Amino acid sequence: MTAVYFDSPHSDEERRGRIYRGDIYVYSPTPATLGLCALANRLSEEAFAPHSPEIAQDFFPVEEYADILSKLKPMFIHDPEAKEWIRKIFKQFECELEQTYFDVPRLRTSTSDGYLTSGIAYAFHPHRDTWYSAPNCQINWWMPVKAQQAGNVMAFQNAFFDSVVPNTSSNYDYYQWNRDSRRDAAKHIGKDTREQPRATVEINCKDDLRIVAPVGGVMLFSGAHLHSSVENVTGKTRFSIDFRTVNAKDADAKLGAPTSDSACTGTTLRDYLQGGDLSKLPESTVALHDSGVGDGDFVYDPNAG
Repeated sequence: MTAVYFDSPHSDEERRGRIYRGDIYVYSPTPATLGLCALANRLSEEAFAPHSPEIAQDFFPVEEYADILSKLKPMFIHDPEAKEWIRKIFKQFECELEQTYFDVPRLRTSTSDGYLTSGIAYAFHPHRDTWYSAPNCQINWWMPVKAQQAGNVMAFQNAFFDSVVPNTSSNYDYYQWNRDSRRDAAKHIGKDTREQPRATVEINCKDDLRIVAPVGGVMLFSGAHLHSSVENVTGKTRFSIDFRTVNAKDADAKLGAPTSDSACTGTTLRDYLQGGDLSKLPESTVALHDSGVGDGDFVYDPNAG
């Protein structure tokens, strides 16, 4: 059974252990999380000016909207201010900078009424991140950038956390995805033809869990949780930020959530940066989680090709 902890005083070590068992942590906004959201808000408002980002989809042809996102999202990812806010967030949440590694923060969008649900604004079906070559010690951090409601957030399918869900992850190799699929996201507008892991059985989302946090509020959960994008029919685009962390000690000890139904190859661990000096994880740690060295790119290079 999943427990949800609000503004818990648990240490980072205890928190990680409980997250690996399926628990979810929710925290009130902090100065650092609000700072990161403010950066995302500023860039989004500039990109969609003179329209509010939440309703900009009503004013642009979908192709033009996707083109705006294709510039906005990398701009946020690579803004040096974003990484500085991440460091401050780790300090406020009492994470050891030398042991905490993160991948770059991403600005996510979920448009309303099926306007754009593929490619650069992909609407995720129920999935585990571990089906996408994530390590079982991955912890996801997720926060709203704009005020949200139950009709445009993310949902957890909790009943499946420690159950085997038949899926197509055996067809997914992270290195091939880096080489062949990531660069073309903005081109997939009407239909997304990229093969992505998904359940091969029907997932009943009737009793899913939806947590509506305030702007800058943070949810922490395991990358092994089955979760999905809620079908957005609110009339407003959802803007959110997420990034992921791994603790180096846990990665070395191969601690983490159960991943008995993941059959993908490769690993995302080479994407991670240390919270202190932004160094990479040692290759000896990566090797413990690398299930294959297929024909592809270990790390995505947006300038290649």
